[in-house]
Amino acid sequence: MPITKRRRLVLRSAATCVAVALGATALTSCGSEDAGEDSSGPVSLTYWTWTPGMDKVVELWNEGPGKKDRITVTVKKQASGDTLVTKILTAHKAGKAPDLVQAEYQALPTLVSNDAVADIAGDVGDAKGKFADGVWQQTTLGTDAVYAVPQDIGPMMFYYREDLFKEYGLTVPTTWEQFAETARALKKKAPDTDLTTFSANDSGLFAGLAQQAGAKWWTTSGDKWNVGIDDAATRKVAEFWGGLVEEGAVDNQPMYTPAWNKALNTGKQIAWVSAVWAPGTLTTAAPDTKGKWAMAPLPQWSPSDKVTGSWGGSSTAVTTDSGHKAAAAKFAAWLNTDDAALQALAKESGIYPAATNAQTSGAFATPPDYFSNQSDFYAEAAEIAKTTAPSAWGPNVNVAYTTFKDAFGKAAKDKSDFGAALTTMQDDTVADLKKQGFEVSE
Repeated sequence: MPITKRRRLVLRSAATCVAVALGATALTSCGSEDAGEDSSGPVSLTYWTWTPGMDKVVELWNEGPGKKDRITVTVKKQASGDTLVTKILTAHKAGKAPDLVQAEYQALPTLVSNDAVADIAGDVGDAKGKFADGVWQQTTLGTDAVYAVPQDIGPMMFYYREDLFKEYGLTVPTTWEQFAETARALKKKAPDTDLTTFSANDSGLFAGLAQQAGAKWWTTSGDKWNVGIDDAATRKVAEFWGGLVEEGAVDNQPMYTPAWNKALNTGKQIAWVSAVWAPGTLTTAAPDTKGKWAMAPLPQWSPSDKVTGSWGGSSTAVTTDSGHKAAAAKFAAWLNTDDAALQALAKESGIYPAATNAQTSGAFATPPDYFSNQSDFYAEAAEIAKTTAPSAWGPNVNVAYTTFKDAFGKAAKDKSDFGAALTTMQDDTVADLKKQGFEVSE
């Protein structure tokens, strides 16, 4: 979480620097100029990342474009999530952050508000055209600035046991209303079987569902943050799932437990709302059902809608402490848009690329082994990814996520009011922003 008590979020463009007052003290640095950068000699960059196999991918740069431009990158493996964010902010406070960092999309506002990552809009060339608009927006925070280059994404979709849907005479739902009807129909035909479960142990799932519904949890207005966690879109999602849990139409058990794995593997749970990375999880959780699952687009709130949420994903950012920002930005753009780099990331790191040019070629020309029965898996995934809704992250996502796990976890277990849990999530997030010194709209 942020380590300073009073700060501003700086929204930058290539030509201007506009400080939006979100605290009492303005950040003084602005822009992506490499003050004092020695562009005549060799450049050595350090990259903090948790992605497995990244050192092998970086070798391609060091032996190719990097060698030509005399820019060498060294990988330093790190922990992921909040642990890495805290380490970056601690290093930045001492003026010793690395040149490049891997950052989850929801962590970028925290890094920006602490002036830890630089605006690299002028140094990433035509990278924007390689990504879906909703994906690129996650690294701009809705401004003219570019705070990172997207690396991997997690567009959400619907997974279901194709064989059991046929056995129970079920139709794949295309709307959430049909989803609820399908859950109820299954309960009538097989009382001991669940369509799926509502899980409160991974906040990203609920955030992605709210995103699909049009939620904007954090936005800015003038010099203040607006917190919209308890908005109409999110409340619709909360009440929908809370209603299904309360009536017993879906299970209320958390994901990733031995019991959940067994339910998937034995056919007690026959569907899962997840993301493009689900095949890897299913391979471990339900090995006996390989080749029996299929993937379809996420159900929609309206039959005319065509939008999905995002669950997971990260980017490559350049820090404000780097003395070689232009060189670092050049590497970040190469890493996440170059065909050879993207295929290496797929092979060595197992990621699903954010760049559209790599989503149906190379490693993604054939389906995952677990879904060998669905030849168009990645073609379908690429089309779904294009419909990713814009996100709206803020500087204390960690607090909102923790409160979600606590409040919704209890509500799911007790089959109590999800609306009350959502209000708690809103109130805790607002209180934390104020405690940190941010200005918040009431």
